Amino acid sequence: MNRLLFSLFLALPLPALAQVLPSHATMGDGYAVLIISRERLEVASPCEFGVYLEDQLTARLFQGQSVSFNLPPGDVTVRLGLIGKQSCQAGITPLESQRLSLTAGEIRRYRIALSPSGPYLTPAPSSQ
Repeated sequence: MNRLLFSLFLALPLPALAQVLPSHATMGDGYAVLIISRERLEVASPCEFGVYLEDQLTARLFQGQSVSFNLPPGDVTVRLGLIGKQSCQAGITPLESQRLSLTAGEIRRYRIALSPSGPYLTPAPSSQ
């Protein structure tokens, strides 16, 4: 089996091999890092928050937790929502999403905040 796989790689033309096996120098250059945190004092709720990227649940955050995503550059839609038991659910009103524009190589930090209309992302100070 190993010989068969090895012979298949040898049969590929050199440009095709470059697409299959990217170099280490270019693997991380095309991504942006998005960090979302839930500070303990900013949002004092026992409920967990769901982080939705492009309307897909991608993370759940309790107080004091954070999550990071490696994303391709471009626009991304982020929506936050309460998750959990009935007392934690937001109801039938759809929560508004925020559109973020990311560029390759950047690190963006946000924290969750609350307004009368629901949770939203606010820029967090960098930890430099």
